[in-house]
Amino acid sequence: MKRFAALFRALDETTKTSLKTKALADYFSHAPDRDKLWCVALFSGRRPKRAVTTTQLREWAAEAANLPLWLLEDSYNIVGDLAETLALILPEPTATSDHDLTFWLTELQALHDLDPDARKARILGAWNQLDPTERLIFNKLITGGFRIGVSRKLMTRALAQATGQAESVLAHKLMGNWTPTTTDWTRLIEANDPQAVSARPYPFYLAYQLEVPPDTLGAPGDWQAEWKWDGIRGQLVLRDTHHLWSRGEELITDRFPEFARAADFLPQGTVLDGEIVTWDGAQPLPFATLQTRIGRKTVPKKLLKDAPAILLAYDLLEDRGEDIRQHPLAERRARLDALLSDLPVDAPLRPSPLIAFDDWPELARTRAKARDHRAEGLMLKRRDAPYLDGRKKGDWWKWKLDPLTVDAVMIYAQSGHGRRANLFTDFTFAVWKGNDLVPFTKAYSGLTDAEFEQITHWVRRNTLQRFGPVRQVTPEHVFEIAFEGIQASPRHKSGIALRFPRMARWRHDKPVQEANTLDDLHALLAAYG
Repeated sequence: MKRFAALFRALDETTKTSLKTKALADYFSHAPDRDKLWCVALFSGRRPKRAVTTTQLREWAAEAANLPLWLLEDSYNIVGDLAETLALILPEPTATSDHDLTFWLTELQALHDLDPDARKARILGAWNQLDPTERLIFNKLITGGFRIGVSRKLMTRALAQATGQAESVLAHKLMGNWTPTTTDWTRLIEANDPQAVSARPYPFYLAYQLEVPPDTLGAPGDWQAEWKWDGIRGQLVLRDTHHLWSRGEELITDRFPEFARAADFLPQGTVLDGEIVTWDGAQPLPFATLQTRIGRKTVPKKLLKDAPAILLAYDLLEDRGEDIRQHPLAERRARLDALLSDLPVDAPLRPSPLIAFDDWPELARTRAKARDHRAEGLMLKRRDAPYLDGRKKGDWWKWKLDPLTVDAVMIYAQSGHGRRANLFTDFTFAVWKGNDLVPFTKAYSGLTDAEFEQITHWVRRNTLQRFGPVRQVTPEHVFEIAFEGIQASPRHKSGIALRFPRMARWRHDKPVQEANTLDDLHALLAAYG
């Protein structure tokens, strides 16, 4: 643990990518294999499942520090990070430990099988033998908040330096649903494991948002255009059997049993990249329909009938066992179209249609109709581009529609966390229903630091009531709320739920009485829901 704590400090003390990469590469070069494997797992999002509630951790830490719980809570509101708060208030340890990172992660995993009293004893024992940095790491691992400014891409770059392997090769090896309990360092990193390869997807190629006019991209003929669908990005892998992966590397095969039929139409050694959507026979159904499928481990027949899923495929990554990612997009697309040309009407996949255009103004007019096709905008892809891994600028762009907007009144405020712990940054907004304000969404991003400072001072002077960390404020300020989609929601008082709401601007020019109404939201729902 001391070696990993030293790495943690080195990463936390710098913002320079080169220094972070060097620290990680040194760790991968000298740490024991089992600790290196856990390090890779942690920085690729494979953290142990939480076995203890934060309420229990608060109570146990307050008891160990001989502090009232309210003082811990007030401290947490100032510090903004629970793991750090607990590490700061705990008394000095009376013992020491030479256990490595793997030991402590194994301890955390074992907590699931213990009763609350035994869990408490284990955690108090750990706190009593870990130094402050080690405690902080241990607490972050318990609470599931292990984030210290290291991206997966940066970690993979450091791993490449330490092992001498290409980043692209390592990025592919790290894909899939492996954990440190299902593999080892040699099998995952150093060897080529055919069994693992059979199910493994490829790293996803991600696009940047287009922030400049499209005519700056050059000749229209160099580009391929297609709809940007509002679904789940996925890869369908057909090797021996079929596997369906989400962009977050979650294996979701069982949630979409429709795709078992892919083996009836596709040859072995096929990997498709595309968008999983629910389908009405002509176009995607609203995203809310797809949401009914996302969290299901088993899918009843009625749901399969009401929300049938298909894959709108827009790229072919592997063709009959051949990795063709380095081939130009135009060639990959031609092979995809040939592969899917004779599918039956009821097949659970089809090619995502290409959009023909002669010039950029024509394409802009097509983009304006995206919502009519249940799309978010357009994707622009350079026809001679290979399929890369991760987010790269230059060859793939998403040209999304401008967001929908409404003007709403702020009625509740809550402080943020981390560096924003002393500011009010999380707000609840309402629209008018007759003479009443009805809450309909929350938002916490979009303002500048100076605006957050300004609204914080105002909230402190205009609080009407307090509900724990939440403050009800005088309804005086109007904000323009931008969002990507709208849907009906019986769980909300307004009957409305927004997708990706954020504050577009603070409407100093608009009186509260001129904010939008619930009827306005229902009109948007009828048009775009």
